[in-house]
Amino acid sequence: MGNGGRTILWIAILAVVVLIILYALGFFSAEVEGELEAPNVDVSAEGGSIPDVDVDAGEIEVGTEEEVVEVPTIDVEEAGEPDEE
Repeated sequence: MGNGGRTILWIAILAVVVLIILYALGFFSAEVEGELEAPNVDVSAEGGSIPDVDVDAGEIEVGTEEEVVEVPTIDVEEAGEPDEE
């Protein structure tokens, strides 16, 4: 496997991990109705069916707002000469 193949593999693994984390955190939920049915394969194949999936995804709102923050002032005094004994 070349470098391009490894890159694609890492991207696929990262995408799966991100989806698992988002699902675990409740960012989206999926309700599945019906059963998955594979198509009958003969000389002529009949179409299979997939379940109806209703996905509710969370929302992320990004914005900016202006805030005023008070910054304390600090007075620094120079140290005096050390006493010689």
